[in-house]
Amino acid sequence: MQPLKGLTVVTLEHAIAAPLATRHLADLGARVIKIERPGVGDFARGYDQRVRGLASHFVWTNRSKESLTLDVKHPEAARILQRLVLDKADVLVQNLAPGAAARLGLGYEALAAKKPSIIVCDISGYGADGPYRDKKAYDLLIQSEAGFVSVTGTPDEPCKAGPSIADIAAGMYAYTNILAALLERAQTGRGRHLDISMLEALTEWTSYPLYYAFDGAAPPPRTGAAHATIYPYGPFPTGADGGSVMLGLQNEREWVNFCDKVLQQPALATDARFAGNAKRVAARAELRELIVEAFRPLTAPQVVERLEAAQIANARVNTMHEVWAHPQLKARGRWREIGSPAGPLPTLLPPGSWGDGDPRMDPVPALGEHTDALLAELGVDAATVAALRAAEAI
Repeated sequence: MQPLKGLTVVTLEHAIAAPLATRHLADLGARVIKIERPGVGDFARGYDQRVRGLASHFVWTNRSKESLTLDVKHPEAARILQRLVLDKADVLVQNLAPGAAARLGLGYEALAAKKPSIIVCDISGYGADGPYRDKKAYDLLIQSEAGFVSVTGTPDEPCKAGPSIADIAAGMYAYTNILAALLERAQTGRGRHLDISMLEALTEWTSYPLYYAFDGAAPPPRTGAAHATIYPYGPFPTGADGGSVMLGLQNEREWVNFCDKVLQQPALATDARFAGNAKRVAARAELRELIVEAFRPLTAPQVVERLEAAQIANARVNTMHEVWAHPQLKARGRWREIGSPAGPLPTLLPPGSWGDGDPRMDPVPALGEHTDALLAELGVDAATVAALRAAEAI
């Protein structure tokens, strides 16, 4: 299934937000031409070497793309980029520093005057205007500004999320807004300017704690891996094997089953101290002691067996190594193989149903791998390519 086949996306991107958005577009069949700096490329290429010498972030967000190296500060390279966008692009995506794309003549107003159908998606930390417009905005900084860090972690120490969720949020809103703009263009023939802010994307994702703290109320407390406002919901130790079980209750019916079949203390279900979620949250320390004591003589598998019998939601706290071998992912056939400069690599199908054909699963590109072919496609002759390479413009 490749519904975007025939569409071309040109992207001036680095790190995660824009590359994730354009990789999803590539998954759906779009041709994605990634502009990279000669010699170094997307700086995410240098984050680590964990994937047979390649960077983990880069492998994740850059399959199925073509890499064109251009020094956009070189006048001839800048002209080539302009031609590429005007001649080929349906969509331009960029997450350069604020104002950088406009200085290259790649702002929406300048491009739309020549190509009204163009869709331009700008991704930045704080948006195209406002007092924070020019502030540097890395993922951890946006997690902090959006309030996410303040409600994540333990009572003693706030924590960031492990993955780059501010980048991921912005990338996913860029992706969905681009899809919406393509649908609109099919009706009107005109493109659109999209201004995606990491701060706004993650603040949207943090709206539950925002509303919980509405009108001056106290925000959700930091509770480690436990839920801040539902209890019991989180990890509990098992005494017989030193294990741990993650479990969660959502309603009073589950609370009755939990007391009866898991704790084997049915009288707790009607104990006034724990009548309703709000009271259980308020008395979480007291209730936790009762649960830990009930689990003390049991192993983790024994607790899971009771939870399953009571139809109480539970999960293992898997390591990354265990996720690679997750039986559910294997049973649903979610793994594929892609090419890369380091050879074949496993990759996960993107979420969704692919019964009538896999998404596009082309290789992760080497830096500048497609430069000569793309320049030839634009009509740049071999002598000019050689001169540009000698001048380090490509």
